[in-house]
Amino acid sequence: MAKRQIPVIVLAGFLGSGKTTLLNHLLSRSGGSRIGAVVNDFGSIEIDAMSVAGQVDSMVSLGNGCLCCAVDTSELDGFLDRLARPAARIDVIVIEASGLAEPQELIRMILASDNKNIVYGGLVEVIDAAEFSGTRARHPELDRHVGIADLVVLNKADRIGDAARESLLATLAELAPGTPVVPASYGRIDPELLFDRKPREERNEAILQLSFEDLCAADEEDGHDGHLHAAYESVEFISDEPMHPRRLMDFLDRRPEGLYRIKGFVHFGVAGHRNKFTVHAVGDFLRFYRSAWTRSERRATQLVMIGSGIDAAALRAGLDACRDTAPQDTDEHSMWGVLRYAQS
Repeated sequence: MAKRQIPVIVLAGFLGSGKTTLLNHLLSRSGGSRIGAVVNDFGSIEIDAMSVAGQVDSMVSLGNGCLCCAVDTSELDGFLDRLARPAARIDVIVIEASGLAEPQELIRMILASDNKNIVYGGLVEVIDAAEFSGTRARHPELDRHVGIADLVVLNKADRIGDAARESLLATLAELAPGTPVVPASYGRIDPELLFDRKPREERNEAILQLSFEDLCAADEEDGHDGHLHAAYESVEFISDEPMHPRRLMDFLDRRPEGLYRIKGFVHFGVAGHRNKFTVHAVGDFLRFYRSAWTRSERRATQLVMIGSGIDAAALRAGLDACRDTAPQDTDEHSMWGVLRYAQS
């Protein structure tokens, strides 16, 4: 069975956008998942690193400069090696880039890494809704950063009016057509948009101490249901019939705006490719992982789609059209589109 690689998520955004607030939120709502964080501060006093200390299972922090300016990947590889070692039992790694970082350079480093235990998990660009115009004027490269993001978090969206928010969403849609934009306040987004959370009971209670998550548990009752993040919804799809690879890839290539994440398992009826394909999509980022079905597993496609303002009926109809009603007639060449995104 193929070993599941640890996704490495880049969390980027200009100074004051709310990256650390969002990271703290992910840490406090991680469930049973173990998060490794690389906190990349620009400055000699690592205030951001101190603010997450004690909330993360394994953390390394980089002061006095910007990691993305490194000549090669050796420095980042060292940190990723430390976090990805089996003994650390990390489920996901988050790199909080400096507010002055060039995210595409961090992405390049991750993709160039020789570490077989990790895989690039997408770029999350955090935007300060209240300061967008000023930030864009000071940092015109913001347009480029938004354009390469897999997911945009429009943070502090509660600080602007409805009309201003709609105008800003329209601008972001022009900068990054089709890229999901999640309005949020205080960095509160559902961690499931980025990674699968394990149930808390899966944690090793022998090593469990009073955590930041435990201390914040009461926050679940503080009336946050009315916040912007409460608008997320999920759609499930199950098919005992195998899926046609070309039709499914067409569906994934044309997934609608507002669909933030797709996760689950896909069963193809193509000879030589009847193993289980685990799918993970965040925004434009897409990856398949191949593994064997266990004897007790139901050989079926089971997908969960998470988004906002999505048409559940249309999504299910689109996937219904991807069913392969004559798998014996589907040749192995039809899998090429899938295999391009399959982790070997």
